[in-house]
Amino acid sequence: MQAALPIGAAGAPTDADVQARATLDDPAEWAAFGRRLPSGDWESQVAVAGIHCAACAFTIEDALLRLPGVRRVQVHAASRRARVVWSPGQASPSRWFAAAAAAGYRFAPAADASLRLARQKAARRALFRWLVAGLCMMQVMMYAVPAYVAGPGDMTPDIALLLRWASWVLTLPVMAFACGPFFGSAWRDLRRGRIGMDVPVALGMALAFVVSTAGTFDPSGPLGREVYFDSLTMFVFFLLTGRWLESRLRDRTAGALDALAGQLPETAERRNGDGSFARVPLRRLRAGDVLRVRPGEAFAADGEVIEGDTLADEALLTGESRPVPKPPGAAVHAGSHNLAAPVLVRVAQVGAGTRFAQIVALVDNAALQRPRLAAMADRIARPFLLAVLLAAAGAAAWWWPVDRGHALMVAVSVLIVTCPCALSLATPAAMLASAGALARRGVLVANMQALEALARADTVVFDKTGTLTRSLPRLDRVYSRRGLPPGDALAMAVALADGSLHPAAQALRQAWQAQHRVPPGWQATDVHERAGQGLEGHLQPRIGRAPGRRVRLGQAGFCGVAALHTDALQVHLSDDEGWAASFVLAEDLRGEAPAAIAQLRAQGLDAQLLSGDREAAAQRLAAQAGIAHARGACSPEDKLHAMRTLQAQGRVVAMAGDGLNDGPVIAQADASFAFGHAVPLTQARADFVVLADSLRAVPDTVAQARRTLRVVRQNLAWSAAYNAVCVPLAVAGWLPAWLAGLGMAASSLVVVLNSARLARGPAARSQAAVASRGDGASVAALAARG
Repeated sequence: MQAALPIGAAGAPTDADVQARATLDDPAEWAAFGRRLPSGDWESQVAVAGIHCAACAFTIEDALLRLPGVRRVQVHAASRRARVVWSPGQASPSRWFAAAAAAGYRFAPAADASLRLARQKAARRALFRWLVAGLCMMQVMMYAVPAYVAGPGDMTPDIALLLRWASWVLTLPVMAFACGPFFGSAWRDLRRGRIGMDVPVALGMALAFVVSTAGTFDPSGPLGREVYFDSLTMFVFFLLTGRWLESRLRDRTAGALDALAGQLPETAERRNGDGSFARVPLRRLRAGDVLRVRPGEAFAADGEVIEGDTLADEALLTGESRPVPKPPGAAVHAGSHNLAAPVLVRVAQVGAGTRFAQIVALVDNAALQRPRLAAMADRIARPFLLAVLLAAAGAAAWWWPVDRGHALMVAVSVLIVTCPCALSLATPAAMLASAGALARRGVLVANMQALEALARADTVVFDKTGTLTRSLPRLDRVYSRRGLPPGDALAMAVALADGSLHPAAQALRQAWQAQHRVPPGWQATDVHERAGQGLEGHLQPRIGRAPGRRVRLGQAGFCGVAALHTDALQVHLSDDEGWAASFVLAEDLRGEAPAAIAQLRAQGLDAQLLSGDREAAAQRLAAQAGIAHARGACSPEDKLHAMRTLQAQGRVVAMAGDGLNDGPVIAQADASFAFGHAVPLTQARADFVVLADSLRAVPDTVAQARRTLRVVRQNLAWSAAYNAVCVPLAVAGWLPAWLAGLGMAASSLVVVLNSARLARGPAARSQAAVASRGDGASVAALAARG
């Protein structure tokens, strides 16, 4: 983005803000942080500054949904991201950016280069607030100690009053500066008729300060004995400590998302018509442009090398940690890095059409999702806040006849100790930490809710071709009818299969390209693909006026021919004369497959195989992998029926596949995996996308999901136990305000620290193992390097 929109502290928009928002209304800018939906609406991804808790997310959603033309808004407090679906005819980015600013928050495009600087600025400001609170707290405590230790007659009234006034003066910077975020957030919520999580905290701070100020200004009055500047400053210091540490931990994941989105350069060198080169913004690139990419630079778009020979780092996209050779004619991908020499690249895909953009979209979507347990906690937190205010009022009313000053401070303690920050953080903090850990291991979480389903899974169903076997089979033998040379038969098959993503079709194209450097002599038209069966189309010679023919390529039954007497994967070609050729493809079991299946069994899961290949071939491969239950000759409908049968038996089923025919069953599964080479439809429906292309990712992800669910339950149990113990103590008047603040800050910090464990342990060891095998580098690791 050239017109970066700063997202510093909330406040009135500056002239630069207004100009930047107007720039964002340029339709040419929209694709940089969103995409057009089939309905004609736009879906935009933005980062949010100034967000502290789930209540902030609700405030933003309410503010934007009031605007005409804004269809849906989804804000995730833990990742500080937002998704806005809006109609270009009724709304514009500048309007909902301004609405967010009016609510007290700043938006920026998710890929904006200013995000990291803004986050650093916010962290420095939070650190300054913490230092001010800490320094003032220590001084106030020094002035409070004599009042606690002095005996009768040891301190004259004028000295006691002087110490109170000194404490009041030192508390002013804490209230005016250090407490600014709490009062600002509470005021925004109250203006909109909402009770956010900072409302009880701010109310408690204000009450403590007012009571203590009254005792300082009127020492002989009814509140003359109630001075709590030491408890107030200590509470603020503890609360800021917890929030600062919590923010640092959460920024590790949110910052990785920003770094991932920032892998693309802001500009690219494009060749002009006269042969010169000029730098242009990425939004100005179009398919067919020629770019010059120097060593050390990232490729700005998907394309093909037309001049030069280099090496590329594609770890972000493929999981391959070793440099990949890129001679002339080789494909390059946006987000990968040129390592060796300058090259010229002809652009094929830009913007949302690149593989890099699809990966970023998956990560952004996962970061925005609100899992079921998190949504339940948020729903509980809303009425709980109202109950907190009622409990504080009830406690004050109970103690008021005994001691008015003490009654107010009991209310303060209740307000502070019961803030449900830990409850709202319990699930999203764990889910986000786990998603970051999986991303570092080459597994993108496309659906946060699936982590909970995968943790409960008891059965894993595998596809065979491309999943248990290596991504592409190899052409082993060709049989053709008399008068049709095998090479001509292969040319016909390759021409028909040119647009298919099926592994068998790709294997035929790979065999042709290994022997020939020119396209086949046939041109296919009117091609139709039937999932799980094959291709049908019309072939016409490229040269000459020979008549064309109608051909089919695929399974024996689809082509109307007899199958070969072999268990190997076979593809048949037929035309108007009947059988034309049969292609025998050799499939190699993945080397890690037996170990991965054994690991699943050790975790208590039942592994099964559903394959569209022949029964004998499916059984043979299942035996090699160690799978006891296998079924072959399955159509997509058969796979879907088998999946529903397992679920009807009460099983929680995960599915791993990569083909077009796996799309329906992947959508039906409780949790699903698609490997990095999977077709786009399969990836779009899958819950987890495995970039590293290793079967070990399946049991590793199951283990991580189970750890995540355990941590979520621990967080929820801790939050409930904390409130069950501390609320009665606060109501009884046995919990002073400073200790209530310490407990509240500690409860949130415990939840975040417990969730942070998900980013270490087995995940880190597994990542090291993958790196030692050379299977691939991580998404987040590469993002961190950026």
